[in-house]
Amino acid sequence: MTTYQHVALASRPTGWPTLDNFRFEDKELPEMGAGEVTLRTIWLSLDPYMRGRMNDAKSYADPVPIGGTMEGGAICEVIASNNDKFAVGDIVVGRTGWATHGISDGSDIRKIDPDLAPLSTYLGVLGMPGMTAWIGLNEIGKMKAGETVLISAATGAVGGLAGQLAKAKGCTVIGVAGGAEKCAFAQDELGFDACLDHKAAKDGRELAAQIREAAPQGVDVYFENVGGKTLEAVLPNMNMFGRIAICGMIAWYNGDNVADAQPLPAVWSTILTKRLNVQGFLFPDHQDSAGAFFKEVAPMVAAGKISFRETVAEGLENAPEAFLELLKGNNFGKQLVRVGEDPKG
Repeated sequence: MTTYQHVALASRPTGWPTLDNFRFEDKELPEMGAGEVTLRTIWLSLDPYMRGRMNDAKSYADPVPIGGTMEGGAICEVIASNNDKFAVGDIVVGRTGWATHGISDGSDIRKIDPDLAPLSTYLGVLGMPGMTAWIGLNEIGKMKAGETVLISAATGAVGGLAGQLAKAKGCTVIGVAGGAEKCAFAQDELGFDACLDHKAAKDGRELAAQIREAAPQGVDVYFENVGGKTLEAVLPNMNMFGRIAICGMIAWYNGDNVADAQPLPAVWSTILTKRLNVQGFLFPDHQDSAGAFFKEVAPMVAAGKISFRETVAEGLENAPEAFLELLKGNNFGKQLVRVGEDPKG
């Protein structure tokens, strides 16, 4: 039996999570069975959706049980194998969660090419966030060249790639981000036509006026990552028959900003009168789009045509603190945890 470490959900949060909601533990790794592989975690992905998994509430996925390992995607090395499809030394992406090691029967992991791009990118621009960006723009937003696309959380793991893909398609791209540094990065490094600082706007009305100035012809596609006052600001600027792809609502995940949110009748009225197409989407529902996504995006990443930024926490024991900072918007780009040694350095 091998001892490994994991981060368990110690208690369910009320409102904002705290470090007390997590527990760092040693555990015994079960013996590997027939058809199984043993995995060593190299990189762990931290993502906003994990906040919902901490709640004991019905959703699109089961909650993490008390005492259970926090859920999450990871890049791992196969260190032992009883599965003919995987050899020792293979690098895979899977969902081993907040843990240093894991066991898999092979059905929930897939091999990746470590020579195509840095391993961490398979959790970012070439991973779930990247595919989410591609799906939201192409399958939900149905963007077309010449349109105006607005993206909230514009420098995040999803928003940053979404903006670059929209620019490559010939769209005018407006971002909304938190802070002057992030807005400068969106324009100077990611190529956004403009980026607005929601932290500098006192309310949704002021932000709406700024959007109107940046996009005088209106917004055709809104990639929604945050909700809150950004949604309130975007709605009056949407064009007739515009499309809204709902990816996330991080402004409301911890119960903040709900009481003063725009009333539903006003939102519903705008959707009706402007004939907007509003659709929520989840990455797992679009797995059949992976081929088209990789065909378009992987060559761009390999050629250095895609810019991205990562925030890295060192060590699994620092995952809870990094996650709390992510929820506050204090990360820049994709939030990762370096759990183990990268064989490529």
